[in-house]
Amino acid sequence: MLDRLLATSTLWNEVMASIPRPLSGRRTEREALDRVLASDRAELVALYGRRRVGKTFLVRRYFQDQAVVYFEMVGRCDANTQQQLTIFAEALSVTFYPRAALASPESWHDAFRALVAAIEQGRARKRKYVLFFDEVPWIDTHRSGFLRELEHFWNSWCSRRDDIVVIVCGSAASWMLSKVINARGGLHNRLTRTIRLLPFSLAETSEFFEHKKIKLTRRELCELYMVFGGVPHYLESVARGRSVAQVVDEVCFSKDGVLNGEFDRLFASLFGDDPKYVAVVRALAKRRRGLTRDELLDAIGVSTGGGASKIITNLEEGGFITSSVPFGRTERDRFLRLTDEFSLFHLKWMDSRRVRRWRDVHGTPAWQVWSGLSFESVCLRHVHRIERALGISGVRSEVSAWLHKDAQIDLLIDRADGVITVCEIKFTDQPFEIQKRYAEELRQKLDCFRRVTKTRKSVRLVFVTPYGLVANRHSTDLVDSEIRMDAFFEH
Repeated sequence: MLDRLLATSTLWNEVMASIPRPLSGRRTEREALDRVLASDRAELVALYGRRRVGKTFLVRRYFQDQAVVYFEMVGRCDANTQQQLTIFAEALSVTFYPRAALASPESWHDAFRALVAAIEQGRARKRKYVLFFDEVPWIDTHRSGFLRELEHFWNSWCSRRDDIVVIVCGSAASWMLSKVINARGGLHNRLTRTIRLLPFSLAETSEFFEHKKIKLTRRELCELYMVFGGVPHYLESVARGRSVAQVVDEVCFSKDGVLNGEFDRLFASLFGDDPKYVAVVRALAKRRRGLTRDELLDAIGVSTGGGASKIITNLEEGGFITSSVPFGRTERDRFLRLTDEFSLFHLKWMDSRRVRRWRDVHGTPAWQVWSGLSFESVCLRHVHRIERALGISGVRSEVSAWLHKDAQIDLLIDRADGVITVCEIKFTDQPFEIQKRYAEELRQKLDCFRRVTKTRKSVRLVFVTPYGLVANRHSTDLVDSEIRMDAFFEH
């Protein structure tokens, strides 16, 4: 039995062989898993993130190269308890009893007893056991008892060992937060690590395409990012040798495009049939500059109660929206913005079905307005790169916007070193030229900010553009620093 326990199953080899090499990006997450594997205690890890972001791929690919005994069970959507138990039995056979067909356990209590028995048979071998339960919100069906038995399994057996790693994973942020990460039951304060997997950054996106041997300029990468964000599954759809317009047409606007219908599938899989989630996203899409909580609730016709806080938290944890307190305002004035790139793109261009070919839209005035706003979202997602380019990564700072009836600043960095950095963001296909009229608008905006806020800090203007500024007297007089798109691609 021990030989069979330690043998590598044929199915496992097939699964791992199907995973492309190497693992792109995810340095922080890989370092976290390095620490998990090196730990001298049992580890209970919660891994969560939006659908299609690469959670399963990360775990599989990371442990492919490790000397561990790897058990993986993936829950099935809309399957009942007995069907989930059958999946468990198949996974148990794959890992511990290859070539043997196991009967399905009668309950999750019996299932975990069988898992303990399988692991106990391999105690003589000094190897870690990685137990990966994927899509746990689907496994924990109504009255199944799965989560209760998982808690007992961890508290009564796993926590006493030093060779066990349990990874609990799910795409439904609300479930993962309430049932696992902030659990009040048997898992309360039992998690040893939490990993929230976000979409790729631009630097990781560039690395991803390099590994796929797809050559794209940084401008092209940025344009694709404004459509797909850094969601690996979406980026997988990019074919070699295509222009940006061709890729978007094939993936988003063709009848059989991979992302045709993805918006509905995405929200249904994460938030079920609750229409308020999509209502929030649609309302924020109409106001790209953002809405206060009260304005948002009024827009969707929801009272302050009614689960509004839960909806907002779940969307924020899922990476769809971001919130910040405008400069000089209080917490009650917190602004919410839709920052998920694909949702913004879908609601602007795909939802109306008026656009048939992206190549007909690309470069038009409407496209220029959209790309400018989308590039602002990209900059907000990469503000840490802006800070690093300015040499202020080690300076404590707060990132926000400033809103006033006479002027608006979409991105400012209030620094602890006595400086406020005001960022002007422009998306162009050539160096941006500040002309006389615009220079005067900038002066008025900065004067208004100083006058209204009465700040005593030094106010410095920074331009963030793909290709920098045209040097002229206006740029010399007004601009303290310029940051080019290249800064977003530095590791």
